[in-house]
Amino acid sequence: MHNASLLDSPENRLLQPEQAFLTDDSRDVLRFAVEALTSGMRAALVTLVDIHGGAARPLGAQMAVRDDGRYCGFVSGGCVESAASFEAMEAIVAGEDRQVRYGAGSPWFDIVLPCGGGITLSIHVLRSSQPLLAVLNNLEQRQPCGLRYDPHTQTLRSLPARTQTGWRDAGFEMGYRPNVQVLVCGRSVEAQMTASLAQAAGFAVHLSESFPSVDARIIDADTAVVLLWHDLQREIPLLLATREAAPFYIGALGSHRTHCQRVQKLKALGWRADEIARIKAPIGIFPKARDARSLALSVLADVAAARLASGEA
Repeated sequence: MHNASLLDSPENRLLQPEQAFLTDDSRDVLRFAVEALTSGMRAALVTLVDIHGGAARPLGAQMAVRDDGRYCGFVSGGCVESAASFEAMEAIVAGEDRQVRYGAGSPWFDIVLPCGGGITLSIHVLRSSQPLLAVLNNLEQRQPCGLRYDPHTQTLRSLPARTQTGWRDAGFEMGYRPNVQVLVCGRSVEAQMTASLAQAAGFAVHLSESFPSVDARIIDADTAVVLLWHDLQREIPLLLATREAAPFYIGALGSHRTHCQRVQKLKALGWRADEIARIKAPIGIFPKARDARSLALSVLADVAAARLASGEA
């Protein structure tokens, strides 16, 4: 890409970008970078900071690249990751951050994005693992947080509060949210299947067959509460717990007639109409899912859609 590559020296000539493992989880990407720095290697963080037209990944998507060319994460659908890793390796050798654009408006005519758009990547050579460790620690404690990158000073610092991803005051800020946790409540094959699929999707899962076994303190803004009991009386204590905790999703099993009964019970307990409206019932994205697999897929698709919507709010 450059007339004289910094990687053309004899000791670097054999280094080529190579994917370490497949992931688009920001926690994996940050851990990979931290582990590289901790082991004495150099590393860079590649961040998608601008999108022109369409793109396969959202703003703030990231990759981590080590000085030996091993990398993880995605900033596109897989079409620029190798090229971006090569740029990151050169930035590490030079010791200077850089910005590169691919697709529409890019000088690299041989790299075309299938979506027809263009993306701008910021490549930051990491000088310390502390900002990344701060983010990982916050996420472990289920606290939203962020990172702020300042191109002019080539510095990265952690932000200990919920952060909206995007440019702000000449710096790019990246928001991180805790992993979705799904609280599945019910003693049924539907509950078992929903918990299994949620775990396979990478969510943190808590399966409970009765309310006394549920610690309501685990419910937070990044929790989806899935009520799969066939008994309204079992639901009420947990619904009362969600009233204050404000999870991003509450869904309950049952027909429209069952939900009408649920509404009447909650109104009798003093619930407002807007509080009751937060409950998705019947649960799921498509109606009348009768078998356990279909219901589980319907519920988790609904949870995923609600998660995306909560991120845009």
